[in-house]
Amino acid sequence: MRSNGGNMSRLFDVVIYLTIPAVIILHLLAAPYTKVEESFHLQATHDILKYGIPSPRLGLEEVARKIASDYDHFSFPGAVPRTFVGALALAAASQPVLWLDSHVDRQCLARAVLGLFNAFALLSYARGLHRAFGRATALWFLLFQASQFHVAYYASRTLSNMFAFGITTIALRLVLPEPGTVAKAHSRHRVSLVLITVAGIIFRSELAVFLAMNTFFLLATNRVRIISDIIPAGIVGLLVGLSTTVLIDSYFWQQFPLWPEFAAFKFNVLAGQSSEWGTSPWYFYFVDALPRLLMNPLIWLVGIPASLWASATRRASVSLLLPSLAFMGLYSVLPHKEWRFIIYVVPALTASAAQGAAYIWTRRAKSIVYRILALALAVSTLASFLVSTLVYLPASAANYPGAYALQSVHRHADGTQPRIVLHMGNLACQTGVTRFLQLDPDDSVVSTWIYDKTENETLKATPQFWSTIDYALVEDVSEVIPQSSSETETEKNTITKGKWQTIDTINSFTGFRILRAGDIAQGQLEANIIRAVAGDAGVALFEKVRDGVVRRFVTRGIWVEFRMEPRIRVVRNLKGDDTLL
Repeated sequence: MRSNGGNMSRLFDVVIYLTIPAVIILHLLAAPYTKVEESFHLQATHDILKYGIPSPRLGLEEVARKIASDYDHFSFPGAVPRTFVGALALAAASQPVLWLDSHVDRQCLARAVLGLFNAFALLSYARGLHRAFGRATALWFLLFQASQFHVAYYASRTLSNMFAFGITTIALRLVLPEPGTVAKAHSRHRVSLVLITVAGIIFRSELAVFLAMNTFFLLATNRVRIISDIIPAGIVGLLVGLSTTVLIDSYFWQQFPLWPEFAAFKFNVLAGQSSEWGTSPWYFYFVDALPRLLMNPLIWLVGIPASLWASATRRASVSLLLPSLAFMGLYSVLPHKEWRFIIYVVPALTASAAQGAAYIWTRRAKSIVYRILALALAVSTLASFLVSTLVYLPASAANYPGAYALQSVHRHADGTQPRIVLHMGNLACQTGVTRFLQLDPDDSVVSTWIYDKTENETLKATPQFWSTIDYALVEDVSEVIPQSSSETETEKNTITKGKWQTIDTINSFTGFRILRAGDIAQGQLEANIIRAVAGDAGVALFEKVRDGVVRRFVTRGIWVEFRMEPRIRVVRNLKGDDTLL
């Protein structure tokens, strides 16, 4: 009986541990497309996989020519240069899979590599919690983490923050208490500081503040020493980080020497350019970003307070919370704020809440208060998971109209044309269009596709520009009907009449719609999700239950549904056809 009980316990642990990579992959598959802020690392990964790395043996001029002609970052460099280190790592990890199956979805593969790396980091942190604070704390950490939306959704997204997230999570795992000698503890702490230093130098400069707060705390609690720990860790981290980024990025950007993250730091912080992207009050991270990241309200209403209240967990909880909260407080000085800038604190804060939840759970048989709190924690975690998966995930997945528009034009295009020019508007390029989704000229397709991203408004205002375009992805059809003040009304009609036809309209999620009695439910997004799982019969059953049972007898006509609105039109140049737009 003991053996069977032990096996069941181990099986349960395995299932909970596998939930983290499973949830991350689920979010990837449900929302496989990306937005403009993720594009640099993703486009760079595509270019490395597609074109390879030009050999220095070709000579500096030939290397510069090949990179400039093949790589996307020379055409669209962005406000500041970004590092190629993450893209190079994703491409290298993807290559063995491509050797086995060259037809695999490369965009999903690259993102899966990053997602699984972050999953590994979270699982490693959970194992550290198990060794430091026990099995219950580790399991609650995993349950809380699986029910939080942002980390699971963004774990596979090619943002610099998410490359850094896995590294900092592993670093935080190394400062958790662990059985062993003092010398081994100091060794782990040195490696932790090295990892955070490297992540900050290569990926995100704000980690300098995160590093400082963790270093000060370790120093204040006598867990590191300046001479034997901090200085060596700083030197090693600096040498490893700088040599890696300067060597790799100087080569890809053809600027010698180049440290991209320092250039970003000068642009965003020293020059204050980040404020152009918006500013937030000093308390934003505490009252807005953090509650969103820690989605279950009982994490910070019950879990963390309980871990601070109980004498058995108080000291450990303070060691988890203090460096992260100090980082958030100090970083709040900068006016431009985004939740992803503080995502590195999520594991530690979730771990603190997990300690409180474990304390309550293991005492649930001792009093009615513990029993009620334990039940509330379990129910709220399940509710958070359901909201994250059934509300946040489909709503977010419907926010990539550019990708769907690009796929639509590929389906609708006349395959008999030898050459097709597609203009992709600004919104399309920001909401899903990537090089991975473009048809490769080397593939066995009839037509050669030319993808145009012209942003020059003066040029786009001329009829001559649009006369060269076969298809376009635009927000408003008026974009493809330029109006020149120098033309007469007759000349305008001659130029525009009958030349363009809308062949598809791509909708996107824009919020929630509250229906009252008498309002007709549309439920487009809900129907699409159910159809993908249960087919048209499932959609019919859902609509019957919604309208004939729930709205009629339960909610008295009240209903909440996803609101979808047209965002991108797919239009075709008829070039002489008499069909009107």
